Amino acid sequence: MKTRSLPFYARLLLPALFLLLFLPHFSRAGAKHSLTDPIVVGGDYSYPPYEFLDENGKPTGFNVELTQAIAEVMGVEVKIELGIWGDMIRELKEGKIDALQGMVSSEERADLFDFSPPHSVIHQSVFARRDAPSIGSLNELVGKSVIVQQNGAMYDYFLKHHFRVNLILTQTHAEALTLLASGKYDYAVVANLPGLYLGKELKLTNIVRVAEPVAAAPYGYAVLQGNREVLALFSEGLAILKNTGKYNEIKNKWLSPLEPPRIPWKRLIKYGSMFVVPLLLVLVGTVVWNRTLRRRVAIATSDLKREIIERKRAAKEAKLQQQQLIQADKMATLGILASGVAHEINNPAGLILLNTPLLGKIYRVATDSLEKRFDEEGDFMIGGMPYSQIREEIPRMLDEMHDSAQRIKRIVNDLKDFARQENAELLETVEINDVVTASLRLVDTTIRKATTNFSVVYGRGLPKVRGNAQRIEQVLVNLIINSCQALPGSERGITVSTGFDSEQNEVWAEVADEGVGIAEADLKHVLDPFFTTKRGEGGTGLGLSVSDGIVKDHHGRLDFQSEPDSGTRVRMVLPALDMDKESA
Repeated sequence: MKTRSLPFYARLLLPALFLLLFLPHFSRAGAKHSLTDPIVVGGDYSYPPYEFLDENGKPTGFNVELTQAIAEVMGVEVKIELGIWGDMIRELKEGKIDALQGMVSSEERADLFDFSPPHSVIHQSVFARRDAPSIGSLNELVGKSVIVQQNGAMYDYFLKHHFRVNLILTQTHAEALTLLASGKYDYAVVANLPGLYLGKELKLTNIVRVAEPVAAAPYGYAVLQGNREVLALFSEGLAILKNTGKYNEIKNKWLSPLEPPRIPWKRLIKYGSMFVVPLLLVLVGTVVWNRTLRRRVAIATSDLKREIIERKRAAKEAKLQQQQLIQADKMATLGILASGVAHEINNPAGLILLNTPLLGKIYRVATDSLEKRFDEEGDFMIGGMPYSQIREEIPRMLDEMHDSAQRIKRIVNDLKDFARQENAELLETVEINDVVTASLRLVDTTIRKATTNFSVVYGRGLPKVRGNAQRIEQVLVNLIINSCQALPGSERGITVSTGFDSEQNEVWAEVADEGVGIAEADLKHVLDPFFTTKRGEGGTGLGLSVSDGIVKDHHGRLDFQSEPDSGTRVRMVLPALDMDKESA
């Protein structure tokens, strides 16, 4: 990946010392993919107009052009591989490919994959042969034979909701619609645009959409859970394309509304000729026409409303995401600068620690001669101060200098450990009380500036946990800093505590404050990337999102309790380590 310039680099040098205290908030997890290698992106080989193989066997479609445009604007090389959808999902799980360029996100899939902001919204539709009645909802499919794509969004949907339908599984949408057109089974539930596109391309004139689009869901890039480097690359590239207008250019090319099917005049004439009375012919034809037109107008209006809402939301989101991504890059650079300054501070601190004991020895040797002179001549001046005062002050000053230098060295070492890039392996045996102690040393100054009412309560005999001490420390530091920032005055308190839930076999560390609290509407979004209520104060909305990712990597969770004006309680819960199994 090409190195991008840092537009604010020169101005970041001056406040670097101040940011030493806030470095943990901006630390980032290590990447799981080397961006110097081509990024392998997979997709469905038969999902037009989003992604498919053309007549020459080359990948094409909206997703393909979007991926290529992102690769160009981000300066990386991508390799696009299209195949059977189920095989592509399996290859992503096995790490054979780095990302899928189009996947519908859901709660079930979120357990395995991380998703970018959506680049489209997929609507599912019900298709049937022309002689089939229209349906009002998916519940009317109960007891029917329904064709769906294996491992597709609707396959997951029917399984999750335990629909009592006879599912017929196919590898592609084209196979599903072809089976339906051949007279087999009752319905096919496929994505709306691919269904319309394939029906036209395959000339399946005997099948129609028999319900308004249902089950709308966000559709975007997906990576294996934890691969944040690749996900951030596609998210940032998508935001840039939306902001520059390139996204709309690609979308208008591929996803413009498909031409509605023509009215079957031959069939209308055929059935109309069976009526003897011309007036009845006109009346029946008018009724049929009006009903068909009303239904199509309602569908078209619904699609248009969704499109307008999506365009407005996408434009607003693109502008906001661009600002957030720029701020995130700037904060990451500040973290690197602060880490370098911490290293430089450590050298003079070490020199002080080396020299102060030597000065103390020299002073003690000289004390005999000075005391003898004092006894013989009385008090005298040294360096502008009376010896009677110096004899009391010098030992204390040397001790204070030595203790202060040790404190500087300890704080800087904590900062360096905290900022150090760690690999993704979580193999350490960690004492949670030790991590809390190290975290408090890092933010000691921040705590003392924020409150005069701080306390810490350590649980006794806590089991150890399996993980990475620095990454757990990052979470705790972020939670403590958030609590400090939430206090309206220094008289409000903060309490940090640890404990063990023997029933659940879980170790926990909790940060409770008496701050302004979190509004109920905001509480459910606090872990969303880039969500923050402190935008005007320089907040990026990345701290809690990154912390949540770290805790999930440790198979734990963050629990929040908060009420406006009553404070917030955040508990980090981690599974306890079974020492009997470990020793075995």
